[in-house]
Amino acid sequence: MKSRPLTLIDDTDHLTEYGAAMDRMQEMWEQRVADERPDTLWLLSHEQTFTIGRRTPEAHLPAPETNIPVFTTNRGGQLTYHAPGQLVGYLIARLQPGEGVVDLIRDVEHRIVAVLSELGIPAERRDTPPGSELLTGVWTRDTGRKITSIGMRVGRNVSTHGFALNVTGDLTPWKLAIACGLPDVDMTSVERELGDEKAPTMRQVVAAVAEAFEATEPAQ
Repeated sequence: MKSRPLTLIDDTDHLTEYGAAMDRMQEMWEQRVADERPDTLWLLSHEQTFTIGRRTPEAHLPAPETNIPVFTTNRGGQLTYHAPGQLVGYLIARLQPGEGVVDLIRDVEHRIVAVLSELGIPAERRDTPPGSELLTGVWTRDTGRKITSIGMRVGRNVSTHGFALNVTGDLTPWKLAIACGLPDVDMTSVERELGDEKAPTMRQVVAAVAEAFEATEPAQ
């Protein structure tokens, strides 16, 4: 993996409303494009929210009576779910020389695999078979479940959006829609894989992610 020193914003001590986060991310993107801020990793958690990419079929959405908000985003990827207990990382960074958006996504996948290994969960990224739905993200190696969703966008050579790592919390809302365009996907979390007694705290996961991404405070 290429060295990618980042400045860290850690907002995981509270829940951030998704729409407000998108406004803030757009502001940070504009600042990075103008070289008014360094490459930044913004860590946070959202309230219950479904988000969809530009190619998400209507049939993959939750039923209207679900009463969980659905936001349309400008990122790549398909439907995902955010909720308390999930660590979201938005990466606002200028692409390195010779790097494209696919390279950046692969880099993020490998770093999350390293985080999970540090936490005691063997994990892997997957190549997409020809003609299949994209397998972007990170899966557990032993149980074959998906533990991290990734969807990113690059504009004017600067990335936005990022990853969502399930740490703890209720996983049942994932079954209310078709996540990641994969009807049979089994979403999991760090807590589910390790059990309550062995599961790390959110603070420990944040520290492992910051180390894997070479992120250091402070930034706002």
